[in-house]
This record gives sequence, structure tokens and C-alpha cells, in this order.
Amino acid sequence: MSDIKTRYREDIVPAMMKTFNYSNVMQVPRLEKVVINMGLGEALENARVLDTSIEELSTITGQKPVLTRARKSIANFKLREGNPIGCRVTLRRKRMNDFLYRLLNIALPRVRDFKGVSPRGFDGRGNYTLGVREQLIFPEISYDDVEKIKGMNITIVTSAKTDEEAKELLALLGVPFRK
Repeated sequence: MSDIKTRYREDIVPAMMKTFNYSNVMQVPRLEKVVINMGLGEALENARVLDTSIEELSTITGQKPVLTRARKSIANFKLREGNPIGCRVTLRRKRMNDFLYRLLNIALPRVRDFKGVSPRGFDGRGNYTLGVREQLIFPEISYDDVEKIKGMNITIVTSAKTDEEAKELLALLGVPFRK
């Protein structure tokens, strides 16, 4: 297993310094964290959905998820402030590197008709978000144990100042961007 950390140090830092004319190694953008979020609107009717999602997310990431709660009440959605409506995990350091390796080399290639991830998922500050439609692309999740297919948002937070720097960093890490 090629470690992302050593690849970053040995290959990516010199390439980024050459491309963007950085004078110092510390100017090179790096990965700060990965946030995985599952929004579960159906958790209002069925509380078991939340429990299974927390279990699946902890299996995928190796870390216990935090419940996310509604910030304000919305009558049309039968939503009250404080209701649990999702879960999320913030990964850093080794767990982040391991998750990214599994995402890029195992999970994404398992997506049916995969042509690459959208290059438009940047937020203007060097962070990238991609949506995954089903949790089954991760090999840790058994198809037989899944009651309902749920998607998730994966946000990769970098220290890059611009989207151009972040895109170059992620492309060098092996993120398969669509042409």
C-alpha cells in the first residue's frame, strides 16, 4: 500500500514547488482533514435508519460518527429544532490518509460507469466536495446487511489558497477528475 504521506513528501511537494514557484516547502498546500457527512431526512419517521447509518459510517471510517441535529424548525418537512437528521465524521492524519487511499484506489473504481469525479466541486477556498450515491462502493459494507441505500458527501479540506492549487494537489494525489 503506497502511503499518501510519503508520496506527498517525495513526489507532490517538489512537483507543486516547481509548478507554482514556491520558495519554501511550507508554502505547498497540504491535506488538513476529510469530513464525511450523511444527511438522513427519513430519520424523522424511522429512528433505526440513524442507528444503521452510524454503524455503517463507523465501519467505513474507523471512527465513531457525531449526530447532526436540525438548527431550526421547518413545518413543511415536519422538522423541529434539535431533531437528529444525520451524522458526520471528521478524519485527520493517519485515518484521513487511510480513508483517502481506500476511496481513491478501491471505492471509486467500484462505481458503475465511473468516468471520474466532477472538477466543479471546489468552493473557491481550496476545498473539494464530492457526493457518493451509495455506501456499497466501500468493501467494508456487506450488501446483505444493507437495509436502505444511502449517499454521503465527502469534503476534502486543504490548506490551498485557490481552487487551482487544490485541484493540482488532488490530481497529484490521484483523484480521477473528469476531462
